[in-house]
Amino acid sequence: MPSSKQYVIDSLSIKESWRLFKIMSELVDGFETLSELEQCVSIFGSARVAPDSPLYKETETLARMLVEAGYGVITGGGPGLMEAGNKGAASVNGTSVGLHIHLPMEQHTNNYMNVRCNFRYFFVRKLMFIKYAMAYVVMPGGIGTLDELTEAFVLTQTNRIKPFPIILYKSEFWSGLLDWVRDQMVSGGYISEKELDLITIMDTPEEVVAHIKKHVII
Repeated sequence: MPSSKQYVIDSLSIKESWRLFKIMSELVDGFETLSELEQCVSIFGSARVAPDSPLYKETETLARMLVEAGYGVITGGGPGLMEAGNKGAASVNGTSVGLHIHLPMEQHTNNYMNVRCNFRYFFVRKLMFIKYAMAYVVMPGGIGTLDELTEAFVLTQTNRIKPFPIILYKSEFWSGLLDWVRDQMVSGGYISEKELDLITIMDTPEEVVAHIKKHVII
């Protein structure tokens, strides 16, 4: 049976309150490292997409175009689509930020970051994504990507943060999810149709950059 020390949340207790100082340290390090960032777009997506994938190439192109439009790029700093985002930004000497999380697997970083922070706690990392982003682009991905999407959605929905563009990339991947939300959540009265206006689906890097330029003036 794996050691319980592997599970960070389970190891928090009143007897181990010193861990709060580790959390505070991550917060302080994040604020100090990222405080100079301006006009950045966070790109989320799967760590499991290979470099020869069309989606990898599109993510790289999107990041390059964002830098050329005057924005920096923030990713999770790992492989797959995160690497593609950092690579595209770095290819045109743009701000290329990686917010790296230590995980039992898929934890290696990519080589295309010029600003980097390391985290053990997901909630601290997600705070940094939110605080320093002017828009979110959510590429296809797994549960981690979905978690980052819903975090941004609920904070905007509840007016905890200033609304910003939340863009889902590739209708063929995301439209089924939104159909389910409408069929189940909206029809059941759990959320309103208007709240879904916070999310936009787009299919090309050009569409994404044009939408962000329209809504995020720099």
